[in-house]
Amino acid sequence: MRQGRILLADKHSTMLAGIRRLLEDVVETVLMVTDEKSLNHALENFNPDVVVADLSLPTAAGTNIARVLRKNHPGIKVIILSVHDEQSVIDEVMATGVEGFVLKNRAVIDLIPAIRGVMQGCKYISPDVNEAS
Repeated sequence: MRQGRILLADKHSTMLAGIRRLLEDVVETVLMVTDEKSLNHALENFNPDVVVADLSLPTAAGTNIARVLRKNHPGIKVIILSVHDEQSVIDEVMATGVEGFVLKNRAVIDLIPAIRGVMQGCKYISPDVNEAS
């Protein structure tokens, strides 16, 4: 049974399309946005269960999107996608209070378990994250 409303935010439309195809048989609804303004509009109108956002999504504040989402939408569940597998980056992102961190090169394997776990109240970090370098 499909469940959940997922909001995807990534400046790369090809990445968004691939992730959407991955999720469309698993979740109820997937909405895609490519910039911070569209993300904020969707958060106000779409009421997602989980936001999956690219760490490198440009923000007006010049800070990472995890910090922006936590500051402006503290109650929303967030999974960050990133190409960065350095422990310092992961620690910084998780310290913002987001629920998950998934490496882009493992998204096909990790994103669905991450979403399911986060929707159940768990934290998720791609397994073997330090081995991906």
